Formats: sequence, structure tokens, C-alpha cells
Amino acid sequence: MQRLVLTSNNVQLPGREELCPAVIEVECTSGKIIHVRPGKTDETEYYDRDTVEVLDLGDLVVLPGLVDAHVHLNEPGHTDWEGFNTGTRAAVAGGFTTVVDMPIDSVPPTTTTSNLGLKRQAATGQCWSDVAFWGGVIPHNQHDLLPLVSAGVKGFKCFLIESGAEEFPHVTSTDVKVAMEYLEPTSSVLLFHAELDCNSVGASEYTTPDPRAYDTFLRSRPDSLEFSAIDLIISLNRQYPSLRTHIAHLSSATALPLIKHAKSSGLPLTVETCFHYLCLTASSVPAGHTEFKCMPPIRSSENRERLWTALMDGTIDFIVSDHSPCLASMKCLDTGDMMKAWGGISGLGLGLSLLWTEGRKRGVTFSRIVKWLSTNPAIHAGLSNKGVIEVGKDADFVVFDPHSELTVTADALQFKNIFSPYEGMVLKGRVDKAILRGQVVWDRYREGDGFQPTPLGKLL
Repeated sequence: MQRLVLTSNNVQLPGREELCPAVIEVECTSGKIIHVRPGKTDETEYYDRDTVEVLDLGDLVVLPGLVDAHVHLNEPGHTDWEGFNTGTRAAVAGGFTTVVDMPIDSVPPTTTTSNLGLKRQAATGQCWSDVAFWGGVIPHNQHDLLPLVSAGVKGFKCFLIESGAEEFPHVTSTDVKVAMEYLEPTSSVLLFHAELDCNSVGASEYTTPDPRAYDTFLRSRPDSLEFSAIDLIISLNRQYPSLRTHIAHLSSATALPLIKHAKSSGLPLTVETCFHYLCLTASSVPAGHTEFKCMPPIRSSENRERLWTALMDGTIDFIVSDHSPCLASMKCLDTGDMMKAWGGISGLGLGLSLLWTEGRKRGVTFSRIVKWLSTNPAIHAGLSNKGVIEVGKDADFVVFDPHSELTVTADALQFKNIFSPYEGMVLKGRVDKAILRGQVVWDRYREGDGFQPTPLGKLL
């Protein structure tokens, strides 16, 4: 087919608060949107069916393909944790047609151009979604940063606290200044794991050091770690005000006043939070259930509501999965030891249903969801062809049934190591199709596993 025509009564077009009927035409060779027309008419009946495929989606919701800007795919080096094949399958089955891979948890990490080349080589031919890459800032790799920019990384991630990976050491404020000096003349962005250990009290110093109790772990990663880190990040950004900076996976609401003030002063600071911080609370974590452990941690219900408020008022810019998988043995599922277990949540591909489940309770519209899950993360990662249904953009779409329910079972999860804090939840809304550059790459009702025969994802 030369062209694909999608039509639905419920399409989220840019500049519109509400869903509306629309017809979208796609040129299949280029994979680009060539025409968008509000209103659904019978004109679709007059297309030449020898050259045009018409996909009438009725009342299903059509959104631009989603972008998850914070995913750990772990390849090369840790393909028993995850990999490009399984990770991107999970992404597209959840409507995420583009993911951006983190530089840590692969061996080697993405801290040099040669390491980036190894990662691209490993990814080639395996990706069901499009994949872009973040680079990493570690001590003394400042001379690798500009070559990595030239090689196409979308920005850089660093840790202000121990990362848990020997090959990806954390940086000091001096290291950060050196990196910022190199990066400030570019259009790149510097991402921070924003926890800073200022001699906080360890869990063993509390009166209830039960390693299976979630509160033991939570007390070991207090709000003060995030507050101190974000205070430092803002201070450094003021010294290099032309460089975009970004706070990854914001968990603690205590830092929101700092962020608001920094943004209002004109600093180019953006912030993401995660589905688990918006959907889960500390009080709901059962003892010994290490699948809930992540860093920074899931906090109180009051903290969660403050994050929702910040998301709604624009203080927080978008939402990511921070999909950070590992082996079951590393998660200490048998012992339930929160203090020894790997810190990371597995949930790639569940984000849209999670957000719709919680968001609809708070009056969230699909226009906001598109902003948080597509438009803003695409802008953040410099993906100019993604994030909006508009002529000239990539023809990436997610088709969503907002009225169906999705029960999260092990069989429904597509990533490699099947354990997740969301397992057993009944979510509102379900992805029916994912379309990448005009090709239906996943269809719930397609015979077999729903995927098309071969992966079509590109490395961006």
C-alpha cells in the first residue's frame, strides 16, 4: 500500500483541549503524516483501495505515539536483565513507539563514542520501537562529551550519589562543573540522578531495622537527599545558565518550591517524575515485597498528591517509566530483604493505562496525557519528528480503548524478567494498537502474539 488513512471519532490533535473526529493520511514509503483533517466524513469511502488502506477506528482514542525518555535496556553486558528485543516489545505493546535508553546498566556504559558504537551494534535489527540514546557523565570523561554529542546522543546522565554500578561512578560538584563547561555551548541537556548523601542517617541507626520492612528502606533514603541534590543542581545551573539541566525521577515533593523558584527565574530546568510515584504509596507496600523498591523511593500518599499538583500546574514537565529491571535473584524475592535488593521498578509499557487509571480520578484529559507522555519528552530528548499528530511528523500513533480494563498478569508483561509491583492490579484503559511510521507494529487482535513478523524500529 502507498498510503494509510486513519480515521476516528476521538483523535487528540495539537492545540485542542478535547478529542475530536479526524482523518489522518500517511505516506507509507516515508512513514510521514501528509495530511490531517478534523472531522470524520464518508470521504474515506472514495479512496482507491488498491493503493490506500483505510483504518476506521470508530470511537477508539488515537494519540501520537508515546515517548518513554527514561528506560534501562541493559544491552550489551546484561542481556539476562533485559535487552533491546524484549524491552522494545514491551514498549510498543504499551503504545510507546520511541524509548530513550539510559547509559548505565549496560557493559560498557555509554560514556565514549566507541561504547556507543557497541550499543548501536547490539541494538541493530532488534528494536520494535525507535530507540535513542543518552550518554553518561562520569569522572574524567569530559573529553568524550563533545564527540558523543556529534555521534548523536540526546544528552547526558550523571549520578550525584553512588550509582550501584562500578563502571559508572558518581560525580562530584567539581566534575559536574567541568562537564557543564564543555556542554554549555551545545544544545545538549544534562540529566541528574538527584540524590546527594549529606551524612544522612542509615537504616541501621533506626529503632526498627527490620530489613523486610519497607519503612526501613524508606528511612535510609530520606527526602533530604533529593532536596540537597536539587539545591546543588540549581546552584550549578545558575553558573552555566545556557545549559539545559534536568532532574530525573523526582520522588520527593519537598524540593518543589526550589524547582518552582528556579523555573520562574528563567533557568532552563526541566523535571520528570515516574508512574510509580504517581500511582503507588509507601503505606501500600507489603513487607518483603522488594519489587516495589526503587531509588529514590516511593513515598507517602500526601507526597504523591503534591506531585500530582505539581504535574498539573506544570512544575513537573513529563512522566517516564524508569524501567530498571534485573534478575529475580538480585531482587531478593525469596528473602524479601529490602536493604539488599536491587533498586529498580519494572513496568515498561504499562504507563498509559496506569496514568489513565489514576488521572481520570483527578479530571486529567487526553490533551494533558499527550503533553506528559509524548510532546514534552520528545522535546526534552530533541526528537523533532515525534510527539504530535502534525503534517511532516513521523506517523507514530497509539490506539487506546479508555473503557476496557487491563488486568496486569505475568502473561501480559512483555519484558524479560516477569515481576512488577503492578502485577495483580486492574487498570482502566487498554492499548489496542501501536503504529510506527505508518506500520501497525502491534495489534491486540492480531493472530499470535500481536506483533508483526519483523522489528521495524530505528536507532535515532
